[in-house]
Amino acid sequence: MDIKTAAALHRLRLVSVPEALSFPALLLFGSLLSRVSDIDFLMMPLGVIHGVLFVAYVVLLADVWKRTKWPLKRVGFFFLLALLPFGGLYGDRVLKRDERAGVIAARARQERVGGVVNK
Repeated sequence: MDIKTAAALHRLRLVSVPEALSFPALLLFGSLLSRVSDIDFLMMPLGVIHGVLFVAYVVLLADVWKRTKWPLKRVGFFFLLALLPFGGLYGDRVLKRDERAGVIAARARQERVGGVVNK
């Protein structure tokens, strides 16, 4: 994995946690607030924020899919995690592990020149 692919994984991680928390924190809280009070004007901006985070997640997931050549089953798994409340938190852990492994492998390749390790 090259540095650009690791960066794409990192960008997906940066969006996965806010997207995972946006559904329960924003939409459910806003819905509860609108039912117990007369504050209905919050639902539109909260829904827009959640929608923007979801679309950003899907776009970044497509970028990672293109760069990593993941099988469709794995991409579908990460998409399903985006649909579940708090699912992105688990996806973040998996992506963090993949990102670390990719950066370590890329650094190891950079240090090797002609089979000799540079120090």
